[in-house]
Amino acid sequence: MEFITRTLGPRTTAGLAIFVTYVAICRGLRYVRRDRKHAQFPYKTREDYKKMTTEDAFEIVRYIQGLEFPFMSEKALSFALFKTYGIPSISKLLCETQQLGKAEYAGRRYADTVVLIVEFMGNTPTSERRNAAIARMNYLHGRYQKAGKISNVDLLYTLSLFILEVDRWVGMYEWRSLTDMEICAIGTHWKSIGDAMSIDFSPLHPDPTSFNSGLDFFHAIKAWSNAYETKHMIPHASNHQLAEETTRILLSNVPGPLKPLAKNFVITLMDPRLRKAMLYPEAPQIYRKIINAIFATRRFVSIYLLPPRPYAWRFNIISDAADEHGRYFISAYDAQPWYVKPTFLVRNSPLAWLRWAIGGPYPDGKNYKPQGYKIFEVGPERLEGKGVEECEEILGKLMGSATGGCPFAVGR
Repeated sequence: MEFITRTLGPRTTAGLAIFVTYVAICRGLRYVRRDRKHAQFPYKTREDYKKMTTEDAFEIVRYIQGLEFPFMSEKALSFALFKTYGIPSISKLLCETQQLGKAEYAGRRYADTVVLIVEFMGNTPTSERRNAAIARMNYLHGRYQKAGKISNVDLLYTLSLFILEVDRWVGMYEWRSLTDMEICAIGTHWKSIGDAMSIDFSPLHPDPTSFNSGLDFFHAIKAWSNAYETKHMIPHASNHQLAEETTRILLSNVPGPLKPLAKNFVITLMDPRLRKAMLYPEAPQIYRKIINAIFATRRFVSIYLLPPRPYAWRFNIISDAADEHGRYFISAYDAQPWYVKPTFLVRNSPLAWLRWAIGGPYPDGKNYKPQGYKIFEVGPERLEGKGVEECEEILGKLMGSATGGCPFAVGR
């Protein structure tokens, strides 16, 4: 130590010691919080995972996506939705309905999808608000299911991506991978949502009681999803049409001259099978190198230079409670500011000014329903205000069967 002090000087040595201490504290705190969170739940072994309740799974998933990995979880779920457009049976229907295939509808359709997903992910399994969002989604899907335009495997594949993509993105780009308990929670959480959607899981295994836990379910749906992609994710014009419109949404904050470069980054994030299904050429390798460098730097900064995100800063884009008119709001948006409350701070945020400067949509208080949303109104404009009675009936059934228990306990 004396040699270091003589060589570097007392001030430099002190500064170096403070920096090393800070790095050690940041890294230590991250693992301390992970270990404490795991200690809160009685799930230590595979036998314990069989007893994981939906309520506990919800709390663990909310911790993963709200505190531990909010940025990567949000991007993974957005990409999960994007990835479904690589299946022609899904993309053709969306193009047929024009809800994502045309610019005038795509922004709201994307926002409505986000609203419903966040609603049933951000509220407890037994809450009316969570089940109302599922009821609305079931109503919107139901018309197409009855017409034979949405199949069970389409729904099952979509559900599989919401289960798998968070684990994949966290594993590739975050400072640590998900633990078995966290993966079990994701499987348990989404299995309960699949049950509420009346999805038939027999394509995974003919015996529905074969899944002992969310971890078993996760691995089963992963194997099935990979096999399904291999067979059904094939090139089609409707895939490309949806990819183009969704990419436009994702790049809304990028100035016009930079959009071609940014689009190459989006293409690079696709795996080869998805890229080919979307009819995109391979981007130059420099984009992959840049992405890897960015995420490697982010990983280093996250684990060594940033302490864990405090609970007060947890990521949540929907309002905790309805306003006096029974409406909710969202606080983040991609292409268009649907359902964003146009407060002074929101209208004058850096993002709003950037959007205004590049001629994009921003929360002006006039357009994009600044009065917020009611859950049973979410959906295409032509269905606004319709299906309320049907949704209430579906909600009643969901609330009658909603429990916070283990979704794998039936039949055991």
